[in-house]
Amino acid sequence: MSDINTSLPVGFEALSPFVEFWAADTAAKRAQCRDSSDEADRAAFYSAMNALISDALTYLDAKPLSEFDDSDQRLMQLALSFAHVSMAVELQREEEPRHALNRPYMRITRAPSDRAAEQ
Repeated sequence: MSDINTSLPVGFEALSPFVEFWAADTAAKRAQCRDSSDEADRAAFYSAMNALISDALTYLDAKPLSEFDDSDQRLMQLALSFAHVSMAVELQREEEPRHALNRPYMRITRAPSDRAAEQ
């Protein structure tokens, strides 16, 4: 059993099984999650997040980043990972493995969303 805390804000408990893998704290780590996941993993995460993303964004937008607790931060990390996975599921579909071959050459080193991880 993992020691990672998978708690999320009330109403988002259905996403708890995805926290350990998908709640990465930097853009580079989120890209790595996408690259190391398989189609079934991406589809399961996409389906769960897609059902809750509107509610998650409404919840997260209701408070300043400076007031996020750990569970809020995990939800934000899942939402950011959803953006990566959406590209694979909605746009690249069966071509995702072919596109993944080129991603090691386009490394993400830092993104604006990484500021919270740096503090």
